[in-house]
Amino acid sequence: MQDTTQAAAGLPTLGLLGIAVAAITILLILIIRVRLHPFFALVIVSIGTALATGISVANLLPTLLGGFGKTLGNVALLIGFGAVLGRLVAVSGGARVLADTLIHFFGSRRAPLGLSIACLLFGFPIFLDAAFVVMLPVIYSVARELKASLLLYGLPAAGAFLVMHALMPPHPGPVAAAVFLHADIGQVLFVALLVGLPTWYAMGYRLSLILANRSPFQAVPNLMGGESEELPPEKRPAFGTVLLVLLLPLALIFLNTGLSTLGQGGVIDGDNPLVSALMVIGETPIALLISTCIAMWLLVIRSSERGAMDSINEIVEQALSPVCSIILITGAGGMFGGVLTASGIGDALAESLQAFGLPVILAGYVIASVIRIAQGSATVAGTTAAGIMAPVVLGDPGLAGLPAACITVAIVAGAIGYSHVNDSGFWLVGRFLGVDTKTMLKTWTVISTGISLMSFGLAWLVFSLL
Repeated sequence: MQDTTQAAAGLPTLGLLGIAVAAITILLILIIRVRLHPFFALVIVSIGTALATGISVANLLPTLLGGFGKTLGNVALLIGFGAVLGRLVAVSGGARVLADTLIHFFGSRRAPLGLSIACLLFGFPIFLDAAFVVMLPVIYSVARELKASLLLYGLPAAGAFLVMHALMPPHPGPVAAAVFLHADIGQVLFVALLVGLPTWYAMGYRLSLILANRSPFQAVPNLMGGESEELPPEKRPAFGTVLLVLLLPLALIFLNTGLSTLGQGGVIDGDNPLVSALMVIGETPIALLISTCIAMWLLVIRSSERGAMDSINEIVEQALSPVCSIILITGAGGMFGGVLTASGIGDALAESLQAFGLPVILAGYVIASVIRIAQGSATVAGTTAAGIMAPVVLGDPGLAGLPAACITVAIVAGAIGYSHVNDSGFWLVGRFLGVDTKTMLKTWTVISTGISLMSFGLAWLVFSLL
C-alpha cells in the first residue's frame, strides 16, 4: 500500500478532487441512466478511480479487496442477524401483538400514536420495506374498523419505520457508516436514539398527522399484497416476550459500551475476567446472535409441537435472501472508500474542507443528500458518502469517539431524506396506501425531508456540545 500512496501523492490536490467528482458523476450515470445494478457500478468505478489516481496494477486487487473484505467482515453479520430477528418477530405474530397491545393502551382516538410506537419498536431489526409490508394488515384493519382515512395510520407508521431504517444499527446505512468512520456501534445507537426519538415524534408522527388531515380522504385499497396467514391469538407470543426480544440486543450493546467507557476511565478493571466476558457478550455481532437465538426459542421452538428446526431454517432462508444484495452493495461501497483512502483523495478532500472552513459533519450530510437525491438508494448514498468522508474523519484524532458517532448519524440522515420518484420506497409506500404521485410528493417526500433535516440538526447540536 505504500507504493500505492506514493503513486497517488504525485497528483495535485485539484487533480485528485477532479477525479473524485468524475468518479461520483460516472457512478450516478451508471446507476440512473444506464440502470446498472449499484453493486457492479461501485466495483467498476472503484477500479477506474484506482487506476486514474496512479495505483499500480500490482496493488490494484489488494486495494480493492482490502476495502471490500474489511467492510463485509463487520457488516454482513449485523445485517444478517438483524434480518433474521425481524423475520422471527413477524412470522410469529409478534408484530400484530405489538400493534394491538399499544393501540388498545392508547385507545381509538390516539390509535395513530399507538401504531407508530409499535412500528418504532418493530422497525429496530427489520428494513423499512419488509416492516411496512408485514404491518400492512394491521394498518388496513385499524383504518377499516375506525372508518378513518388510511393516511392517518399509514403515514405515521411509515414515518416511524423511516426513522429506524435511517438511524439505527443493525440497518445497513448506519452500520456501514460506523464501520467506515471507526465509530463504536453502541455510541452510534446512543446518539441515534437521542436524535431519533424527538425526530420521530415531531416529523414521523406529528407532521404525518398534519399532512394526512390536509389530504383527501383515502379509503383502504383492495390490495392483498403483504397479507400473511393470521395466527390465532392463542398461538401468538405475549407482549412482554416480543418486547424482550426487541430490546435485548439494545441492552447488551449498551452494556458493552458502558463497561468499555468505565474501563477507559479507570472506574472498573477492564482486565477483570467477568468484565471481559460481559463486554464480549455486548459486542454487536454477539449481542445480535444471542438475541436471535433467544428469539428462535421463545417465538418458534417453544410454541411448536414438532418440526421446529425446519420452521426456523425456512425463516432464516426467507430472511437472508432479500439482504444479500444489500450486503454486497455495502461491501462495494467499502471498496470505493478504500480506493479513496489509498489514492489520497480523502486527504485532498480534508485539505479542501479546511481551506473553505466547511464543517466535516455538514460536508458529510451534504454529500450523502446529493447522492441520495440523484440516484435514490439510501444504502448507496450512505456508504458512498461515508467512504468519501472516512479519510477526513480518521485523520483527525479529535473526531474519534462520540464525534464520529455524530458524524455517522449526520451522514445517514442525509442518505434517507428527500425521497422522490427515483426511490423504490416512495413507490412501495404509495402503492400500498393507494395514493397518487402528487399526493406522495406532498406527504411522503415532505416527511422524509423533515426527518432528514431534523435528525441532522440534532446530530450537529450534539456534536457541537462535545
